[in-house]
Amino acid sequence: MKPSLQLRQSQHLALTPQLQQSIRLLQLSTLELQQEVEQMLDSNPLLELDADEDLPLPGADSVSQVVAETREERIEAAGEGGDEVRELQADDFGTTEHEDWANGTEGDDFDGIRELPALGNAVDDDESPRGEAQSAATSLTEHLLGQLIGHALSDLDRDAVLLLIGSLNADGYLADELEALADDLAAKHTEPREELLDSLRMALALVQSLDPAGVGARDLSECLLLQLREQAAHPQCELATKVCAKHLELLARRDWRRLALLTHSDEPQLRLALALIARLEPKPGRAFGESDNTPVVPDVIVRRQGRQWVAQINPEVCPKLRVNELYARLLKNHRGSSLAGPLQEARWFIKNIQQRFDTIQRVSQAIVERQDGFFNHGELAMRPLVLREIAEELGLHESTISRVTTAKYMATPHGTFELKYFFGSGLNTEAGGEASSTAVRALIRQFIDAESKKKPLSDSALAAMLEEQGIQCARRTVAKYREGMKIPTAPLRKE
Repeated sequence: MKPSLQLRQSQHLALTPQLQQSIRLLQLSTLELQQEVEQMLDSNPLLELDADEDLPLPGADSVSQVVAETREERIEAAGEGGDEVRELQADDFGTTEHEDWANGTEGDDFDGIRELPALGNAVDDDESPRGEAQSAATSLTEHLLGQLIGHALSDLDRDAVLLLIGSLNADGYLADELEALADDLAAKHTEPREELLDSLRMALALVQSLDPAGVGARDLSECLLLQLREQAAHPQCELATKVCAKHLELLARRDWRRLALLTHSDEPQLRLALALIARLEPKPGRAFGESDNTPVVPDVIVRRQGRQWVAQINPEVCPKLRVNELYARLLKNHRGSSLAGPLQEARWFIKNIQQRFDTIQRVSQAIVERQDGFFNHGELAMRPLVLREIAEELGLHESTISRVTTAKYMATPHGTFELKYFFGSGLNTEAGGEASSTAVRALIRQFIDAESKKKPLSDSALAAMLEEQGIQCARRTVAKYREGMKIPTAPLRKE
């Protein structure tokens, strides 16, 4: 081929370093932004805080003040009290309706047994066999070690117990085989391997006798059986033990008919046994899991001004930065200095920080105006909203709105929510309009709260009730919304 020269015209978008920084800052959370600011302060001598103090995140006191202020505004505006707290409890796996005992399969979270909120505390607090909830400050390891005080153990037995406790996972299960743990124990002790294994077996029995019941189990069946061991006086303990020992797979599939056949029990007996199993805790270490006590710091605070709701940036999350004036004046008189680059970088950084919060405020205000019904009446009045609507209104790209609404929080009279919470798809109504999926979820939860606990509403019944309200929602969609709110199925809600 003959070499030739050709001229072509093309367009492409070049992201300047300043634009790249602006995009990156926009998608950072409050904590990530604070870390970014601290790094920039350390690396750029021309950038400094506007005040002679560190950059603290708002503490619990300031957050409480925000909550108190918005709560007072809500009471004044709507005459309502605080947020409703709904605690879902379930203490029965069975049902009295014959057709509900048909073989069915539900989604499961833990080896086939569906997790329920507060499953271990399904009974009243005063009657709970496990006592009060443990403080989040106490780890499972500390709790177990505290119970060993006063036990006279040999060096080998003590090391075996410590090895087992240290090998428990966050759920309180022993995931390692005793043979593998014996190898670890052999690194410190010279006793024969069989003696090491015997010591581990005795140590495991000791650990499994500690509180919480079920800790140290090697699988779900053993975990439940350890807890049932403490319920020996219960009239249906023997039947529940038989189910947990041999028929967990049928329990996971909710094959009540076959369970009754294999356990030689009738429906009422099996229902009582399943109610006992439902009170057990499939994850005994759950109450000791490390919890993040850091409060969510709102980036935006919504307050009522006259008849309107106004979104304002929380001043405590907005870093106050400036360029060092002394260095800036020196650079004016010495052009070409090596500090010219850091000076420009400091100015860009301050400008991009200001632009970040300006964009967050604009997007938040647009959301507030679109969701005015929510701020006045709560989530039942939420409207369908998609990112494109806000993007078109503000002349921004949808990707920009997505970055703004991720990991950014808004304090409202009804609680603190991520900005993404205010976006949701719509469901058709008989009037030809649309109802927000958030509002439909709230309505479903309202129906369930008001249902008869002896005859809870099925997903089909909920779909029919929504139809009566003019909202077209399929049973499968109702089930998806219910599961998303962690509300059990009708048989599990039955008392």
